[in-house]
Parts: sequence; C-alpha cells; structure tokens
Amino acid sequence: MSETGLFPIGSRSFLYQVDCPFDLAHQRRVWALAEAAGTRDDVLEAVPGMTNLTLRLAKVPTDLEALERALDALWAEGRQKDLSGKVLEIEIVYGGTGGPHLQEVCEITRLGVDEVIRRHSAPDYPVFAVGSHAGYCYLGGLDPRLETPRRKVPLQSLPGGSLSIAGLQTGVSASAGPSGWNTIGAADISFFDPARQPAALLQPGDAIRFTPVEVIT
Repeated sequence: MSETGLFPIGSRSFLYQVDCPFDLAHQRRVWALAEAAGTRDDVLEAVPGMTNLTLRLAKVPTDLEALERALDALWAEGRQKDLSGKVLEIEIVYGGTGGPHLQEVCEITRLGVDEVIRRHSAPDYPVFAVGSHAGYCYLGGLDPRLETPRRKVPLQSLPGGSLSIAGLQTGVSASAGPSGWNTIGAADISFFDPARQPAALLQPGDAIRFTPVEVIT
C-alpha cells in the first residue's frame, strides 16, 4: 500500500499522495482534485501526477493539518473530471539498437515478437499525467499481458525517443537519461521545446497511438 498524506517537497510546495489503483477512473479523480484545489486562494498551482497532486502555495502554510483535511475531503467526494484531447500518432521502430530489450520482453511474457508488437500498438494510450522529466507522459492502457518487472540493473543512459515498458506502464523518453525500464523500440519525436507554446507537446487527457513502421530482430 502506498504511503498517503501531505508531504513537503519545499517550503511552499507539497505532494498530496493518495492510495488508489492505477487506472483511468481514479486518474480522473486526480484531475478533478487538481481542478478543485486550484481554486483555493492559497494555491498558486495544482499539478496532477500519478495517483498524487503537487501543490505550489502562495506562502509558507501555518496549518498543514487543515490543508490535508481539506484535500482529504475533496478526494472523498469522488468527483471525476473527463479530459479528452488530441490523439498523437507516433511511428515506432521496434527492436534493433533502439529496442535492445525486445527479446527479453518476449521471454518474460512468453509471447512472440509479432504478438508483443501487436498488443503494444493496439490501444490508444491516454496521457494520465506529464512529469518525471520535461514533457514526459505517464500513460495508461498497457495490455496486462505485457507487464514486466523493472530491470535489476538500470541503464545509465537512454536516448530521447526510447520506447520502454515496466509494470503496467509504457512511455517514450522525452530526453536522454537513465532508465530502469525495458526498452523495446524508438521514435523520432520531440516532446518538449521551450520555444514552443505550450512547451510540452502533450497534456493530460491527450492520447498516444503507437504505429509500427519497422521491426528489427
């Protein structure tokens, strides 16, 4: 069970964590919570995360317990917000040097390469939240048959555009960096550009559709 409650991440920034399943229905509750919390006079920004909410406050709070009780009450209402946006189609090269763990995923899932790719590219993946690193999208909708554990030894560096899976999540790296996920493909795409408005290519409520254009085994 996840630790729940309100946790400081700065003098005026706090993370409100809830214990709930990783699914669209509960993420819609997180979106609604962010909307409601954002109307408070003491809140400058309310950013939905994965089963959590980050708050940036106008000033250092004097009564955290009251703030936590208010957030608990909002969450208990169970209100959901339905966000729907654009569907972005992303071309993927599965396997090869850009997807070095594709064969390992096949071994773990006991599925063939074609079946792994078919299952992975079948759904549209809703963007649950944007975070981790600039422009990165947390996605829902991965086929449970593709669930894999995180790697025991993370990769020290993974190129931007790398397509990976771990647990019941999948995503494309928005920039180069370390990763403990299983990388099965690669895309040529920029998720974040500070000169663009908005800088992040996708927002919560948008969706991603992965289209295989090549398979390298």
